[in-house]
Amino acid sequence: MKKILPFFSYLFHPIFIPILGTIFYILFGGNYYITEQYYLLLLQVIIITFFLPLSFFYLLRTFGKVDTIMLSDLSQRKIPLLMQMILTAVLIQKSVTIERFPELYFFFLGGIGSTFIAFALIFVKIKASIHMIAMSALSFFVIGLSMHNELNIIYTIASLFLITGIVASSRLVMKAHTIEELIIGYAAGMLPQVLLWILWL
Repeated sequence: MKKILPFFSYLFHPIFIPILGTIFYILFGGNYYITEQYYLLLLQVIIITFFLPLSFFYLLRTFGKVDTIMLSDLSQRKIPLLMQMILTAVLIQKSVTIERFPELYFFFLGGIGSTFIAFALIFVKIKASIHMIAMSALSFFVIGLSMHNELNIIYTIASLFLITGIVASSRLVMKAHTIEELIIGYAAGMLPQVLLWILWL
């Protein structure tokens, strides 16, 4: 089991979570647009939240600013987290606007809030788990979608909580975080999503 668990840290790496959140929005968001518009939305999210950060990571790695995509060293997190906030801000300003995709807009806005919390914690030497931030943000966004659209997707939500537990276990097995860092990360991902519910539920 210890050999299998690390796989989940890569499978549910935070870089994939914006894409997963967008897919859940397309599946459970109410179907207000035609299929082609959703494909365009997904493509924009993939480019801005996956390909651009990945390209930026390899640039940083070339200059010796980061070692691995897991950003295990606290000092190496500042630039990637700052860039993630900037890219997400561009996304919600230009593509995922509040007028066009309000629910998804607040998901990404909450993501900026969570990323800022992780960024701020660096300055007090606290390494919040970005994996837990991402998984808890995704889970509570899907819960919000289920309440907003009155959908019974309890099995999907339960699966997300189960996966979150598995990812947390993988981070412990890999000795990437302490239990306290996982809890802090989970809270940092959850709180902005829950607080923003008041604006769209």
